[in-house]
Amino acid sequence: MEVKLHDIGEGMTEAEINCFLVKPGDAVKADDPLVEVQTDKMTAEIPAPRAGIIKEFKVEPGDTITVGTTILILEASGHDGMEKVKVTSHPANSHKLKEPLQSFAAFKGKRVLASPFTRKIARENSIDIENITGTGPAGRILDEDIYQYLASGQSKPDPAEQEPAVSMDTILSPPAEKGIIPFRGRRKQIARKMAQSLYTIPHCTHFEEIDVTELITFRKELKNQNISATAFFLKALSICLKEFPVFNAVLHEEKEEIHLASVHHIGIAVDTDEGLIVPVIKHVENKTIREIHAEMKQLTEKAVENKLSVKEISGGTFTISNVGPLGGSFGATPIIQHPQTALVSFHKTKKLPVVTDDDQIVIRSMMNISMSFDHRVADGATAVRFTNRFAELIKNPKMLVLEMV
Repeated sequence: MEVKLHDIGEGMTEAEINCFLVKPGDAVKADDPLVEVQTDKMTAEIPAPRAGIIKEFKVEPGDTITVGTTILILEASGHDGMEKVKVTSHPANSHKLKEPLQSFAAFKGKRVLASPFTRKIARENSIDIENITGTGPAGRILDEDIYQYLASGQSKPDPAEQEPAVSMDTILSPPAEKGIIPFRGRRKQIARKMAQSLYTIPHCTHFEEIDVTELITFRKELKNQNISATAFFLKALSICLKEFPVFNAVLHEEKEEIHLASVHHIGIAVDTDEGLIVPVIKHVENKTIREIHAEMKQLTEKAVENKLSVKEISGGTFTISNVGPLGGSFGATPIIQHPQTALVSFHKTKKLPVVTDDDQIVIRSMMNISMSFDHRVADGATAVRFTNRFAELIKNPKMLVLEMV
């Protein structure tokens, strides 16, 4: 039977083949992992639909394929299947198995298989991950392999003692070219999604300055609670979405309808080694600030380690991006997560002199925000009212608590 790429979540249309977890001739059971693929949002494994024997691969690692494409051929297990494997292993037919095996081995030598978190461990310990032999499926390097390498006391060879390898590609390449980054996997999928959003949605971005002085003071009053400011932002946004539901909506042009979502599933853009990914906190409207903080922390850690499930990245109705910790202080024009209607980006907090209503100059902690919205669905005046309400809640965080009662 043909094992094909199927939709593994959120209507994905294509995926990149990361690596095969089996090889031709292997016997597998139902639900055994066969191949690892990369979509724009996650890494996933395609399982065996039934027991059988791997006959041949129809695609190569590194290929980007669409949903419905045949990945490999799986023969039924049993006497007939074993006879077929024996026949194809005969010298006269050995070329049928040799090609996929050779391409698999060649690919494995060119690309290191490891999760972003594993790569991070290697970097933090100044280890060249290419020097490590992986013990996971298809030679994947695991966290334990890094720790074992550290415990062995091995170190990277001194570059000065190594003879640099020179290839014709190096000799013929232009002097100004530093290298090539493969445009595929999550990076390619992100590009496609962003282009789709910009081509489809007429973006309009509103900038606002928010006084977060009292929020900082209030968090200090909470002492050992250690709740992040972003958790307060999420709760305030949920209250604003309740009052301005047009920003928690999806436009269906063909139906000529704007569908207002009854729940607040807010996505949090997380920067990872493999690109941006957006886990979703479900039902923010029903959660306390402490619950929001705990779930946000858990999802962020899973995003960095590339361990998010399809459910955890699906169903978002609104999105935020917090670039403040990265030093982004002025503003940006964030791109909306299609088919959502709006996205808010938070920037770095800075202490600035501010003139009060009674003409006094005081030092306040100020934060810029950027709100991009679909101008087909909402107008600029509505966006200003939305951010004004958000500013009011953040400027008076104790009022934010009262809104939750």
